[in-house]
Amino acid sequence: MCVGSAMDHFHLRDGELYCEEVPLAAIAAEVGTPVYIYSSATMCRHVEALRSGLEGLDDPLIAYAVKANPNAGVMATLAMAGLGADVVSGGEYRRAIAAGVAPQKIVFSGVGKTEAEMRLALKGGLYQFNLESVAEAEMLSAVASSMGLTAAVGFRVNPDVAAGAHSKITTGAAENKFGIAIGEALDAYARAAELPALKVQGIAVHIGSQLTSLDPLDRAFTRVGELMRTLKSAGHDIRVADLGGGLGVLYDPALAPPPSPADYGAMVRRVTSDWGVRLVFEPGRLIVGNAGVLLSRVIRVKPGAAHPFVIVDAAMNDLMRPALYDAWHKIDAVRPSGECWTANVVGPVCETGDTFATAREMDRVDADDLIVFRTAGAYAAAMSSTYNSRPLTAEVLVDGERWAVVRPRIDVDRLIAADRLPNWLAGCAGGPSS
Repeated sequence: MCVGSAMDHFHLRDGELYCEEVPLAAIAAEVGTPVYIYSSATMCRHVEALRSGLEGLDDPLIAYAVKANPNAGVMATLAMAGLGADVVSGGEYRRAIAAGVAPQKIVFSGVGKTEAEMRLALKGGLYQFNLESVAEAEMLSAVASSMGLTAAVGFRVNPDVAAGAHSKITTGAAENKFGIAIGEALDAYARAAELPALKVQGIAVHIGSQLTSLDPLDRAFTRVGELMRTLKSAGHDIRVADLGGGLGVLYDPALAPPPSPADYGAMVRRVTSDWGVRLVFEPGRLIVGNAGVLLSRVIRVKPGAAHPFVIVDAAMNDLMRPALYDAWHKIDAVRPSGECWTANVVGPVCETGDTFATAREMDRVDADDLIVFRTAGAYAAAMSSTYNSRPLTAEVLVDGERWAVVRPRIDVDRLIAADRLPNWLAGCAGGPSS
């Protein structure tokens, strides 16, 4: 049940960190660590904040970006709150349907859709395919024709706007792989209009993730609006504009906060006031980023050349963002003593890159203490792996006083059991070494 008004429902109570009404230490005692913990109330509060920011728009579709966090419990919570889904693979489509997302609220994005994925979505139903090339339009036309169906489509256009985000999550610059160049859009739409079994109805844009300024979004949307007017003048019946997602969240409380949903909504209303189309939004991180933490236990503390190393049982395979993006996550003790120190926080994986923080001012901790990595609800568990043959992290969903494991830990026994030996090695497994 979606309740609560705070933006973040992780809070200290009697000197101990809780998620809503559940002490994190209680979850650690039963499930073990590391474990991801998600707050239903926080997700629902973020949905309402975005809805409020978009108030005044005509029937906008909020399609949650499944790639941010595809957990079934998370997605079912958002589906119950009325959200659709933005998917980028057949697997994400199946997850969305299984979680209760209505097919007519699903947008299928992604640069590499296969024939099999197209068939899956056409059979199950969806709102729109966001096409990324003329070749993709031609493939979809052939697939839909063979099924006797019509596919609603729009092209994702690349407005060549630098988003100002990390280079690996910027998607709207000319050199990025996504979309078609805005200068080639008129020809692409003309070709799609010729193809059978396609209903050309939309236009889409997405310039990046974790955006902390509205200016690049404003410029991108303005260019899309200009293109849309040109397309309508050319006879295309454009009824849908997918504005993507990308609005950032606050990772480091010492920095200025990103634009609010209210500020974002005001900009959207100003830029799109005369478009006369239904708007689609694809928030991911904005909804789930601050709704999750990664709970970990300190294995030991050892001296370092400049600062002590806090070695925790979470690693880069559990939370990839610091190694991949140099991402910053706030680190807090679950039972803070009031003492602070400067330390390096690292995991047990055999990579120097398995470093969460260097020279970080943080709560002083010791062996067996619990810590959390904040803002770990998005692009965290979704990117986890079993590198170094480590178990795949468990996930827990909290709703008030209730909580449940929504992804059991995939232990090493299950990982080994999933391997298959070829017949010429079958006699070697478990045998004595020579």
